[in-house]
Amino acid sequence: MTVRIYVPRDAAALALGAEKVAKAIAQEIAARGFDAEIVRNGSRGMFWLEPLVEIEVAGKRIGYGPVKSKDVADLFDAGMIDGGEHRLCLGEVEDLPFLKEQTRLTFARCGVTDPLSLADYEAHGGLAGLRRAVSMTSAEIVKEVTDSGLRGRGGAGFPTGIKWKTVLDAAGERKYIVCNADEGDSGTFADRMIMEGDPFVLIEGMAISGLATGATKGFVYTRSEYPHAIAVTTEAVGLARQAGILGPSVLGSGRAFDIEVRTGAGAYVCGEETALLNSLEGKRGIVRAKPPLPAHKGLFNCPTVINNVISLASVPVIMEKGAAFYRDFGMGRSRGTIPLQIAGNVRYGGLFETAFGLSLGDIVDKIGGGTVTGRPVKAVQVGGPLGAYFPRALFDTPFDYESFAAKDGLIGHAGIVVFDDTADMLKQARFAMEFCAVESCGKCTPCRIGSTRGVETADKIARGIEPEKNRELLADLCNTMKFGSLCALGGFTPYPVMSAMTHFPEDFSPAPLVEAAE
Repeated sequence: MTVRIYVPRDAAALALGAEKVAKAIAQEIAARGFDAEIVRNGSRGMFWLEPLVEIEVAGKRIGYGPVKSKDVADLFDAGMIDGGEHRLCLGEVEDLPFLKEQTRLTFARCGVTDPLSLADYEAHGGLAGLRRAVSMTSAEIVKEVTDSGLRGRGGAGFPTGIKWKTVLDAAGERKYIVCNADEGDSGTFADRMIMEGDPFVLIEGMAISGLATGATKGFVYTRSEYPHAIAVTTEAVGLARQAGILGPSVLGSGRAFDIEVRTGAGAYVCGEETALLNSLEGKRGIVRAKPPLPAHKGLFNCPTVINNVISLASVPVIMEKGAAFYRDFGMGRSRGTIPLQIAGNVRYGGLFETAFGLSLGDIVDKIGGGTVTGRPVKAVQVGGPLGAYFPRALFDTPFDYESFAAKDGLIGHAGIVVFDDTADMLKQARFAMEFCAVESCGKCTPCRIGSTRGVETADKIARGIEPEKNRELLADLCNTMKFGSLCALGGFTPYPVMSAMTHFPEDFSPAPLVEAAE
């Protein structure tokens, strides 16, 4: 029987040498005459073990990692083809604590299946949600998603079902589904992992969204920095079209829906939904004033659903297993699971999907294993470059939308970046202002000018020039940006700045500037 050897094609694994490992394995298979095939899967999300090579033995997946190309011959000598013992052997992959402790719903197939095999996808439960959806009315699908409690996983946390119902009820001859795959936050990679490791789940979620709202066309808008994700998703869309999952009659239902993959030029502000729409229309990516909302007048002035990749990829399991199943996970108004992306100065960086409600301390210390340097954790930034910095004193905060908002934070896209005690929080605050100044579309004054003045003010504090006065000025700039900016770029930049000033005041009190004597 042909042995399947899994070698990831995920960008993180490729960056760590997976392509060389795959070539070395292919050479050993040929040289030794083994009956084996290499499957290029996605990543399991345990980046400290990448490239993670898996061998299917008696229905189990035995893992070896991290594997370098120079290890391959030795692995074959040790009987890797039969799951043999070796210093890199990890045992059964599903039994690894990092995986075993997860609740994988959205990422159930990521790293498990061949991303471009529809047969593999269906064998692992794929298309069950879409098949159920084609037998339902649009209103019934919307109700199912609404009852599940699913909220936007892109950062804003807006209830997905309400957004869909608004588009369903909106008048318009043509409606659109736009997938916001412009994943630009630091420490985030969940969208990329889905697009590279399980693109059919995104396609299925978008098709269900189209059936739910009456939209017949969808666009995946992603960034040029994701060439592997673009290639895999584009190929998957073509395969789905050939199989009748997309096209004039979705699964023979008589209801049309098709998808195009579009690539942006890398502007961070195009992650904001209205700037994204402008870019998708071929215009400059600047923010639109609201109202009108995109749900009423969005892409090409038509009713448009704009959802994040993870929001849409969460829909198939909801449709397959029902709203009650999904709603049973989580806490409060934060229902279902969230893919935590753990990065920065951390021992076990990667993706960990779990129900809402874990404490930030458990995520950083138990799951992430603390800092890779072994030094104390000083701060954790949650929610990308515009997220607040939380000190250890706030590590008891449950990971859900309302709990973070109550502590002047936001979970955003669930990116978690860890810093040890060598981090200078004044420099981090300055970086937030500089980032905003560089990425601002320039349309509104608070964002365009406030961020530039913020950089200058942070520099004055660092030089010890009237520190008290400039700290007050920096806080005032943050207040103006928070309440006066058109979009979240300027509106959320105050979160990292103010949290750094509030929780780490010692870093904002440098020695006063001493002028040189004449």
